[in-house]
Amino acid sequence: MPDRRAAREKPGKSSATKTTRKSPSPKAGEKGAEAGGTRRRPAADGAGGVGAGQPGTARVTSAPRSGGERTAGEVDRPAVPPRSGGERTAGEVDRPAVPPRSGAKRSAKEVPGRGPGADTASRLAVRKTYKLFIGGAFPRSESGRSYPVTAPDGTLLAHAALASRKDARDAVVAARKAFGGWSGATAYNRGQVLYRVAEMLEGRAGQFTDEVLVAEKNGDRDAAARDVAAAIDRWVWYAGWPDKVAQIAGGANPVAGPYFNLSVPEPTGVVAVLAPPAAGLLGLVSVLAPVIATGNTAVLLASGPAVLAAVSLAEVLATSDVPGGVVNVLTGRLPELAPVLAAHQDINAIDLTGADPADRAELERLAAGNVKRVFGAGPGRAEEDWAAAPGVRRLLAFLETKTVWHPVGT
Repeated sequence: MPDRRAAREKPGKSSATKTTRKSPSPKAGEKGAEAGGTRRRPAADGAGGVGAGQPGTARVTSAPRSGGERTAGEVDRPAVPPRSGGERTAGEVDRPAVPPRSGAKRSAKEVPGRGPGADTASRLAVRKTYKLFIGGAFPRSESGRSYPVTAPDGTLLAHAALASRKDARDAVVAARKAFGGWSGATAYNRGQVLYRVAEMLEGRAGQFTDEVLVAEKNGDRDAAARDVAAAIDRWVWYAGWPDKVAQIAGGANPVAGPYFNLSVPEPTGVVAVLAPPAAGLLGLVSVLAPVIATGNTAVLLASGPAVLAAVSLAEVLATSDVPGGVVNVLTGRLPELAPVLAAHQDINAIDLTGADPADRAELERLAAGNVKRVFGAGPGRAEEDWAAAPGVRRLLAFLETKTVWHPVGT
């Protein structure tokens, strides 16, 4: 049988030279086998080349690569020198060297200039803005006015909002709106809310001590701390009264007839409170707490150095459980706003404790326009001793008594 391989030989070529079918270029995973010179691939039946017609595998032998030879499809790549000294790989970005940390350490979230190691001497302090407190919000005066608050030695402490007559009317509207919900709450619930205020006061005792220190005591920190502690204790004392005041202000009355006659205390309504200018936090608590403990809503007018403690007290009320509008705080001048509150037709009672004795008679006359309850009237009234036991006089001053007749059943 003639040799078919010899018939396919081309002229000019040695008969020892073999002609094989060109195989496709090796895949990426098979390139590594070329370095060893041998690789295996599956061979199908009937395939041409070495071992044609026999099942199994075909061995392809390639010469080792040397010099500049390369296989088909191979791409020239630049040689990568070993990294040494300042050399870097392709795509590497220069990064500045990080010096070792020494001295005070700083956390990842620490801001330069504000951390523990920063120089605080050159830092500007964040000054507090003393605004009004109306309806649970802190607006500025609608007039845009402010006035300086000074210490007893004349040192400027802050600039507080100077409330106008329009601000006073807005505060009365907010107090009237909140009266229904606050007076309708159970006495036990009102006591819980007031106790929560005492908890908040205790947590900010340091802040109040600093404000009382600079505003009133003129350097006596121990006296300021005692005043703040007394104010917190007094608020706790008043917080225990809401569900007990009916036992001392009401009761069953004996009558000649087949009836039950009951006297039940009820809150008066909206009460305007003129805070004592020089009594600080203790004076504020002593005039405000009994008003709201009995279910009334209040419009508190603060003046003098007491402004700082009054606005901070409003911040405590805003972050506690007291509903918005139950307490409204105005800062300004008593001669300007006291007559407005005394003559307001939607105010049911007024406390003249902070008014000048010479002005009380005129304020009492204005309050008679709608038959307000007036507490602290008269030009000859003695000054309050805020350190003394408070008693129940202020609790009963802003209560109305409702008398109920009920027939006795058979």
